[in-house]
Amino acid sequence: MLDLAINALIPLVVIAHLIASPYTKVEESFNIQATHDILTYGIPWSNTTAFFAERYDHVSFPGSVPRTFTGALMLAGLSRPFEYFLPSPDQMQIMVRAVLGLANAAALVSFRHAIDIAFGKTAGRWFVLLQASQFHVMYYASRTLPNMFAFTMTTVAMRQLLLAKAVGGKSAKSAKRRRLALYLLTVAGVVFRSEIAILLVMETAMLVHRQRPSLTKEIIPAGLTGAAVGLLTTVSVDSFFWQQFPLWPEWVGFYYNTILGKSADWGRSPANWYFLVALPRLLLNPMTIVVTLPMGISLKPLTRTSQDLLIPHLGFIAAYSLLPHKEWRFIIYSIPAFTAVASAGASWIWTRRAKSMFYYVLSNLLIITTMASFMASAGLLYVSGSNYPGGQALHRLHQLDSTPGKRVYLDNLACQTGVTKFQQIRDTWLYDKTEDPDQLLTPLFWQDFDYVLAEDPKRIIGNWPVKETITAFEGVSLRPEVDELAANRNSRVPVAWQEQYYDFATVMRRDFTQGYWPVIRMRSKLYILERGHTKTKLVDLPDAKLTLQM
Repeated sequence: MLDLAINALIPLVVIAHLIASPYTKVEESFNIQATHDILTYGIPWSNTTAFFAERYDHVSFPGSVPRTFTGALMLAGLSRPFEYFLPSPDQMQIMVRAVLGLANAAALVSFRHAIDIAFGKTAGRWFVLLQASQFHVMYYASRTLPNMFAFTMTTVAMRQLLLAKAVGGKSAKSAKRRRLALYLLTVAGVVFRSEIAILLVMETAMLVHRQRPSLTKEIIPAGLTGAAVGLLTTVSVDSFFWQQFPLWPEWVGFYYNTILGKSADWGRSPANWYFLVALPRLLLNPMTIVVTLPMGISLKPLTRTSQDLLIPHLGFIAAYSLLPHKEWRFIIYSIPAFTAVASAGASWIWTRRAKSMFYYVLSNLLIITTMASFMASAGLLYVSGSNYPGGQALHRLHQLDSTPGKRVYLDNLACQTGVTKFQQIRDTWLYDKTEDPDQLLTPLFWQDFDYVLAEDPKRIIGNWPVKETITAFEGVSLRPEVDELAANRNSRVPVAWQEQYYDFATVMRRDFTQGYWPVIRMRSKLYILERGHTKTKLVDLPDAKLTLQM
């Protein structure tokens, strides 16, 4: 019963993050828009080019390189049964994300069961607690990034490899598990993210070194089958949806970003960034880095299994560090492995807490830092949920006006920070996303609209009074110059809670901390503009800044 409750923590935390932050950003837009189009318009069997051009988002906004429809197609298929029970498209977006999030949660729970066998039930319980308290994996588990589609497969592959090691490397069952793991990694690399090929090479090298699997019965069949299935799937699906044959999107992306070096246009980071910045940020709990990981990999009873699990991921991250452009999501597949080894170290500490003062102190520190990680994750969730002004603005506009036949212009920032086709819930409204600069400078263009969601109202031609202002997160201050506790509210938090917290923060700052207290700074990001009735143009707008106590 205890283990059932502990296992439930991961899907519950994933869903809590989803509900608290239901909108998406531009990085997720391709898959969320593709899922919408498949669900809403279906898949054509004739006149496909015209059908896609008229209805599908990827034709109007193709991006720098094509991306695979495979994940969106699977997600739409799994979500379809729920469509009949949800009355609004924006609710369907939450359901679509919930399906992906629960798939990743299920993969993590299944990995926990492998940890039970390899390191013991106490380690499995600590894995759940440590993993659930980490912000990034829980927050992004339901987000439609290609990495998170691949994450399900890489986590299940790690489960198979850990079980293969734990139950004995020479058994027939272990051979099947190794084949399945290599097959899943190959498919994930071919279809979703090409960097997984590096992880595949590292895992294969570790298997050859430690377990001596059969080259002809395990490694080659798994690789060839995975490559064939992955290529057949992605080339057939994506050639159809993109109307180009043959098309292998992940190869196009790899060529563009890696061989041509275009990924560096998005920024460069030092070679040690993944190890010094990304991993501590992703693992979050300081005890993981300083104590439990070193113990998990160095204590003799744990060493061999921990090394088999962790060394391929260390090699993967080291090799991937050679590329100049770095993002934490490129190595997110490795976080469960690091957390598993850390949980083994945590288990070693916890089961010995009554034997010496040393382990007693470490056990208490483990409890404190894990609780602190949950609190930090809650704070990060609050901040991150405040970073989607586009989604919030469109939702608010729908609350303000339900009149049929309205025409709304959505500017670039709105589309990048939460507006999706799922959010366009008014069937009789027209939502315009024109980006042509010549059209945007034409006064007649703006006469067609009733509302505009704009980052800068002064760029909108005509008379457009501000109907409402949408704020977003800007930063954190420890000692704000002006105390605006009573003046600033956040619509996402109940007013009664805010008042109680603001009273507490006021007393603390006045009587105990000499004015210091963490303060979330909010800034006006988007404006809901409504067509005015005079010819005068709005020429000035104060730069609104808001602060919220954290």
